[in-house]
Amino acid sequence: MIENAKKQIDKSLAAFMDRIKRDYKLHLVNPVLYESIREFSLRKGKRIRPLLLVLSYNGYCPAAKRDSPSLYHASTCVELLHNFMLIHDDIIDRSNLRRGKPTLHRLLGRIVPTHDREKLGYDLGIIAGDIVYALAIDAFLTIDEATDRKEKALKYFVRTAAFTAMGEFIDTVHGVEKINRVKEKDVFLIYTLKTARYTFDCPLVVGAILAGAPEDDIKKLCQLGVLVGQAFQIQDDIIGIFDSQKNIGKSILSDLAESKKTLLVCHAYQNLRGQAKKRFMTHFNKSKKTYSDLVAIRKIFLDTGSLQYSLGEIEKRVNKTLDILGTLKMRQPYKGVIQDAILELFRHSETIAAQYGARTGHPGCDACSCGV
Repeated sequence: MIENAKKQIDKSLAAFMDRIKRDYKLHLVNPVLYESIREFSLRKGKRIRPLLLVLSYNGYCPAAKRDSPSLYHASTCVELLHNFMLIHDDIIDRSNLRRGKPTLHRLLGRIVPTHDREKLGYDLGIIAGDIVYALAIDAFLTIDEATDRKEKALKYFVRTAAFTAMGEFIDTVHGVEKINRVKEKDVFLIYTLKTARYTFDCPLVVGAILAGAPEDDIKKLCQLGVLVGQAFQIQDDIIGIFDSQKNIGKSILSDLAESKKTLLVCHAYQNLRGQAKKRFMTHFNKSKKTYSDLVAIRKIFLDTGSLQYSLGEIEKRVNKTLDILGTLKMRQPYKGVIQDAILELFRHSETIAAQYGARTGHPGCDACSCGV
């Protein structure tokens, strides 16, 4: 079911890119603008967001409406929202790679010869990101559903975009804030606003609203989305420090270079004392970090138990997610497929845990069919 849905989503995304060429004439503004947005949007990805929207909708809608073409076309709205966020995030982070290829602003910086390609790329990247957000709303509107549900779901979608921007705002402020002023609750607020809302909460809730799900289930899906989204971001931070550049598709030093105040960082800082804390801050505060700094910080995260602690926070949230999922009125097999799709996302952290001897076992593995 998951693989078939992903194929339909990819097909719909490609068809949407063809349609916007006709409707918006982006290629007439500049061929590179259209081709860059198209190539960036169609890059290989998990498609977890549109997949969750499709599964949630199918889990509540009448049988006659399941897997309609309009559903798959509309589901691309959350993938485009994701791309919009990535484009702007890459500009803020000054990143050069995304999914193993140049970031959109790097591509757009080559449009015309100039002595400052970097600035041109940033400027055009911001504009292109705004275009992609408009396209996301266009994609949403293709769903064939009752007007009242559509309006309610669109409002939730737009609110999610605003919440995500708020999370980016707080994250950017905390990027220059002294580490002693950033607490664990602040980190989880960013995880909720910047990642959980649009990656899990929004697709699940929007799909359920469009399908006419019970209000109680919609509230539970929101809670579930926040929990699994927080866990997902913790894992992403772990991957950014402990995985390889080949696997993550961007520089292994990118997260460290930004001195992000992650759960790993906050836990280590709170538990280090004396010279050990000084050594950590020496590495963490360096303006230009090297691979040796990364290795040193990895060791600190292991010695302080910060990796173990972060993995435990993932497990706690995944197990709570499974509890909530079990209470939903959503039909099988969609509920079971969502469960397996969520659990599949956390195999990466389990691999890292095994590699560094931090923890064994798979969150909720008795309930899933992932084969780990």
